[in-house]
Amino acid sequence: MRRVVFNQKGGVGKSSITVNLAAISAAEGNRTLVVDLDPQCNASQYLLGMDAYSHGEGPKPNIGTFFAQTLSFRLKEKEPREYVHATPFENLYVLPSDGELGEIEHMLESKHKIYKLRGLLKTLSRDFDTIFVDTPPAYNFYTLSALIATDRVLIPFDCDAFSRKALYTLLENIQEAREDHNDELKVEGIIVNQFQPRARLPQELVASLQEEGLPILESKLSSSVVMRESHERATPLVNLQPRHKLTDEYRALFRELSH
Repeated sequence: MRRVVFNQKGGVGKSSITVNLAAISAAEGNRTLVVDLDPQCNASQYLLGMDAYSHGEGPKPNIGTFFAQTLSFRLKEKEPREYVHATPFENLYVLPSDGELGEIEHMLESKHKIYKLRGLLKTLSRDFDTIFVDTPPAYNFYTLSALIATDRVLIPFDCDAFSRKALYTLLENIQEAREDHNDELKVEGIIVNQFQPRARLPQELVASLQEEGLPILESKLSSSVVMRESHERATPLVNLQPRHKLTDEYRALFRELSH
């Protein structure tokens, strides 16, 4: 299974959701890969630590190396597995990002390299049970590449009116990608993040989205300071605080997706 976590709006928890679902998958015994397509490298730093990017560039080779290689002729190309790096966590691997992605995006678009990621992930699927792809907060070359390369889309939603308006544009873009490039792509569900169950507005907002027929997942994720600690210590919740309420919510979400 190849899943992409995608929303054009920033700050909705894409990297947190990607990494923590992947970490639970790995803890369940699945060989799991995180692919980081965001030039900000948040998922990569979450899994490898800030020290991995302390000198201005991340581990090599990375996803930037891969895309750059598609732009130049080489007699010997790197094998897909060479781009993958182990993390400190059992069964959990990362194909890290790099700031170079922003520099080469225009060249990749002009040379029509939109299907290259799909080929890479299909090959890597032989080595991994599941792949999670983190994306930048934009509808661009990299997010479209991810929508073409994956089977399922997870959409984080953070319970505000602006996010609600953006949802429909987002769903239209996914539908267009499905019709034009990947007819096997499905929206697996909308993940309600930063949910406050005792607050009236979030409850009303979620209820209205359900009434409109949007695929809201039953498992919701609360807001918690433990997530900040998890990022700072570069340790997913299931490894940092396995009995925390938010960790249990992620487990429930993972089980819901697995059925």
